[in-house]
Amino acid sequence: MAEGATEAPAESGGGGDSGAGALERGVAPIKPQYLTTKERFHEFLEAKGQEKPSQETEAGDPGGNDLGEPEAKRIRLEDGQTGDGRTEDGQTEDGRTEDGRTEEAAEPGEQPQAQKRARGQNKGRPHVKPTHYDKDRLCPSLVQEPATQCAFGARCRFLHDVGRYLAAKPADLGPRCVLFETFGRCPAGVTCRFAGAHLGPGGRNLVRQEQGVQAPPVRNGLDKALQQQLRKRQVRFERAEQALRQLSRGQLPGPPSAVPEATEAEGAPAQDPQELGTVAPASGPVQTCGALTDEDIVRLRPCEKRRLDISGKLYLAPLTTCGNLPFRRVCKRFGADVTCGEMAVCTNLLQGQTSEWALLRRHQCEDIFGVQLEGAFPDTMTKCAELLNRTVDVDFVDINVGCPIDLVYKKGGGCALMQRSGKFQQIVRGMSQVLDVPLTVKLRTGVQERTPLAHRLLPELRTWGAALVTVGLGAAGGGDAPMAPSHGVSPPAPPPSLCPPARLSVCPSLCLSARLPPSLTSAPGPQLHGRSREQRYTKLADWRYIEQCVAAASPMPLFGNGDILSYEDANRAMQTGVAGVMIARGALLKPWLFTEIKEQRHWDISASERLDILRDFTHYGLEHWGSDTQGVERTRRFLLEWLSFLCRYVPVGLLERLPQRLNERPPYFLGRDYLETLLASQRAADWIRISEMLLGPVPRDFVFLPKHKANAYK
Repeated sequence: MAEGATEAPAESGGGGDSGAGALERGVAPIKPQYLTTKERFHEFLEAKGQEKPSQETEAGDPGGNDLGEPEAKRIRLEDGQTGDGRTEDGQTEDGRTEDGRTEEAAEPGEQPQAQKRARGQNKGRPHVKPTHYDKDRLCPSLVQEPATQCAFGARCRFLHDVGRYLAAKPADLGPRCVLFETFGRCPAGVTCRFAGAHLGPGGRNLVRQEQGVQAPPVRNGLDKALQQQLRKRQVRFERAEQALRQLSRGQLPGPPSAVPEATEAEGAPAQDPQELGTVAPASGPVQTCGALTDEDIVRLRPCEKRRLDISGKLYLAPLTTCGNLPFRRVCKRFGADVTCGEMAVCTNLLQGQTSEWALLRRHQCEDIFGVQLEGAFPDTMTKCAELLNRTVDVDFVDINVGCPIDLVYKKGGGCALMQRSGKFQQIVRGMSQVLDVPLTVKLRTGVQERTPLAHRLLPELRTWGAALVTVGLGAAGGGDAPMAPSHGVSPPAPPPSLCPPARLSVCPSLCLSARLPPSLTSAPGPQLHGRSREQRYTKLADWRYIEQCVAAASPMPLFGNGDILSYEDANRAMQTGVAGVMIARGALLKPWLFTEIKEQRHWDISASERLDILRDFTHYGLEHWGSDTQGVERTRRFLLEWLSFLCRYVPVGLLERLPQRLNERPPYFLGRDYLETLLASQRAADWIRISEMLLGPVPRDFVFLPKHKANAYK
């Protein structure tokens, strides 16, 4: 999956005792006057902040159940395991005794106890779709304006009586409709959960004539005609098939013959445009713009492809689940320069799945935007690249070679491609041939922790046709030394405007995407996530390895990624020679991180400002997913998933040492006001309470558990 949201990080360091506070390894150093216990923390929240209990805490708790260790994290300790990883009888976590013998060898007559670990996904969680909360739905033919006749007639499973629907409809969630105030008209009509703001007599949907009806500014939607062609497999991929034939014969893909394209451009053959996979309507003349030029006939050479200037820019990583369009809008508001959609599976796109195509949508504020594809085979990836090249508006296409989850890895996709160099080469060469935009790659350091592969693949990627690579760094040799300097060491001076060194120049033979000043020529290139698949997020990123990768990738630009949570982390990352930094989990914890990096400061943001950020997210979510029951509950679900990361943020004013590090989990603390304390809660019930402050009460049978167990504190 994409970086950040695919797997919640396992916390390093820190045992069960929480009284050590700032001295405990792996725990955020919070000022003692703010520390509290788990019991007092939840008592304070249940009292709704009316009476603030004493914040004086003792230095330790003999029982080991003091502050800082949530219940889900203490499971192994409660089962008899001591803080150093051994059980009370001297047994280690993997079932071995101190002398290395297994439990069966030590005690033949006893059965080993299964170890409970609070990690991985909540695969058995109750997943309720938003449609569950809207069983008595009104027929879409009545919601549209003007209303049309239902095509299903008596077989329609939706309601057709507006009066009956309004009688059973739950009460409105608020007096203001965001869509009506923003666009002058609410597409949800009577089904809107804020319909009181725009319903007239007889349930008529009002329109603000003075404001005018504005369409939501979102691009890259799936055309219905194209969806039908994809489902019936009527789309032709001529360029992809030609590139694949050349690759199967061991030839480098070359430009196709100009004669068929010239004939096709002039419209001489009487071919059905639907057979070519175009989105043009079946009837009517083909719309043209201007005279026929050489670009309509002759394929662009790699050095003539569209170029982008992303050197030194801040890149928001593609984040599965949390990296949706509303979240990207929030990050753009705080200074993110480059955004990328969530990971999309190429086979699902080729089948015309609506949910998968929704991951490609682009808001008008995303001036530099790309999409990320995941696949395991050259044919599907090359055909999908050709399909996107002629149907969606993007600035680059990224290949996911970093997803570590078993569902993708066992099929040969994600980081498994790093061990399948033959298929990997064919995928990169084929996609580069059919795309008119730059092709980028996102890598991990490798599959095994002690066997990095990225530095070997980077020179090959440069010759295969990749324009940029992002490498996510893992801890070298299993080390866990933090990237940030120890307490008392001053951070390095920031590079000028976070600009990369001038030695990362464009290779003319690459399909690069950069339009840079003459003094500094650079382009998008590889993206390296600094951990191996085996490490996942259990170790810190090792930025020392990035310097080897920068030298191996030169002159192709390389972006680094891993454990960036402050402007000091970004400055230190730029000193390794990368062309830029990609930010993933850091943006989930504090989306204003982009502002901190650009302004070179720590922002002690207030709790009310953070709530305003969440309110903006809900407004963007209602614009994107709709304001009916399904749209509201889908917005709530993604808000709750994001809150499972936001709760790990520690306000700047409460820290004894700056900055907070990404691997430091927050102990239980009482904030400077009730809202700040509520935002730090690690209970899903408190996250639901926050969502009710923004989206109204939840449905009667509402239930939520976060995607990852490490975030699910009950």
